[in-house]
Amino acid sequence: MTGLEILLLILVLVGVLAAATIVRAIAPFIVNAVVGLLVLFLTSAVFGLPIAVTPLVLVIVALGGVVGAGAVILLALLGVAFVP
Repeated sequence: MTGLEILLLILVLVGVLAAATIVRAIAPFIVNAVVGLLVLFLTSAVFGLPIAVTPLVLVIVALGGVVGAGAVILLALLGVAFVP
C-alpha cells in the first residue's frame, strides 16, 4: 500500500466513525419525533379531534415529540390555538 492509500483508508475510517456517532446521538430525537407525530395522528383519527396541521404544528411536534403533541392537543382542546 502506498502512503496515499493508507491516508484515504484512515480518512474513510474516521468518516464512518463520525457518521456512526452522529446517528447514535440523533436517533433518540428521531424516534421521539416519530412517536409524537403518531400520537398527533392517532388523536385526530381515533378521537376525531380537529387539529389544524400547519407547518408550525409539525415543527412543534417534531421538536417536542410526545410533549409537543400533548401541548398541541391541549391547546386545540381548549380552543386556544391549532383549531381549524
